[in-house]
Amino acid sequence: MDGLADLMIADDPYDALCDLMRSYSQDVWNFAFFLTRNREAADDISQEVFLKAYEHWRGFERRSSPKTWLLAMARNLSRNWLKSHSVRKVVLMEQIFHRSMVSSAETEYLDQLQTQSIWHHVLQLPAKYREVLLLDAHYEMAYSDIAELLGIAQGTVKSRIHRARKRMEKAMKGDLHDEQ
Repeated sequence: MDGLADLMIADDPYDALCDLMRSYSQDVWNFAFFLTRNREAADDISQEVFLKAYEHWRGFERRSSPKTWLLAMARNLSRNWLKSHSVRKVVLMEQIFHRSMVSSAETEYLDQLQTQSIWHHVLQLPAKYREVLLLDAHYEMAYSDIAELLGIAQGTVKSRIHRARKRMEKAMKGDLHDEQ
């Protein structure tokens, strides 16, 4: 467990919340955004996650890391939002990564096109594959943590990640034909 887990049993919920927000607010927002594909929803969900963390901070049982606990709340709230809003359209994302290196305009443009293409293909994956791929590749979570967060077996996590990577490989080669 990391040091933030110790704060969860501290006497001051405000200090614990501040530290959690400082450490994980961007991860929670990003995860909510990738699940909902909606910036406003991600804003609302992120705020709600930290409000719930503040309200239930004594209920944190340390069976998982604080990050896993927060992402699980973000996932549940995102799923509820999706159900209640019946979101079915794909929203193409703006530029995701900020480049810190200076490069030529041509290189920047080609990099941006490649990044947009990758994220476009990730967003086209069915939710069960998009979710595990994001948790594995972007958040670098262990399979056991992903399994706990999603409430599925670790073997299922491994097979979904494998299938997601295969679909991405096919999509990037242009061979994906509406597989579901």
